[in-house]
Amino acid sequence: MLAYLLNLATLICINAVLAITLNFIMGYAGIFSMAHAVFFGVGAYTAAYFALNVSASLFLAIPVAMVVAAALSLVLALPALRVRGEYFVAASLGLQVLGVTIFAEWKSFTGGLGGVIGIPPADLFGHAVSDPVAFLMLAAGCLVLVILITNALLRSSFGRNLKAIRDSESAAHAFGKNVAVIKTLSVVISSALAAVAGALYAFYLGFINVESFMLDTSVLLMAMVIIGGTGTLMGPVVGTVLLMLLPSLFSYMWFLPQTEIGAIQQIAYGTAMVLLMIFRPGGLVGSGKNGVVK
Repeated sequence: MLAYLLNLATLICINAVLAITLNFIMGYAGIFSMAHAVFFGVGAYTAAYFALNVSASLFLAIPVAMVVAAALSLVLALPALRVRGEYFVAASLGLQVLGVTIFAEWKSFTGGLGGVIGIPPADLFGHAVSDPVAFLMLAAGCLVLVILITNALLRSSFGRNLKAIRDSESAAHAFGKNVAVIKTLSVVISSALAAVAGALYAFYLGFINVESFMLDTSVLLMAMVIIGGTGTLMGPVVGTVLLMLLPSLFSYMWFLPQTEIGAIQQIAYGTAMVLLMIFRPGGLVGSGKNGVVK
């Protein structure tokens, strides 16, 4: 039981990092991306390749993963400069499909459907982080660090510019804000921080394949943000905890058919999102009629 709880807590921390980084562009920049799982995957594959061929040091693998994800995020940022709203959602969906295809077919780098195996434990100050408790502390520390970085960015002039663009892109442009640059930077920062979760995920499991970075992962991350509270600092964390605990709770409900647990989970997610949009559009943590905290 202890091993199960440690595993669940570690995965909650990793997914919370992803939800927070998605909320950074969704809740504060008004950019709704369906391709966040791609940058999660880029971070994981880059860290795995680096660990297998160069070094498993966290101080090297994570920065490299962040740089690669940030560079590739420009592919997503460029359409963000030209389209908005539902058009950007469609563009990001196309990128998600493209990313999954590359993950599945670039066998020399990603291992294809078979994935990457034998990823060594993360190295921290010369010590392998293989103990589950130690890795949970590492993941929790990264989560806290991402929260602090996000909070600092949102309190800065950059964060205020993001909110201005979210509320009215035309008004922000009229006040002399460089909307294109600000939106590009927000996507780059979000993707780079998402790569941190990818690196942690690769080191934690020691094995990764394309199934962890599919469209349903992006949808689940968006559900975590919306249910927790879009445009709030802790909302994505609350949403992550709730949606990560639900499968565990369902598995302990003896009266439910175990072969249908997956379908029941999806129904529960969808129902929760519909009810929240009707009765609490700001999410569990958020407030305000439009679901965005100013």
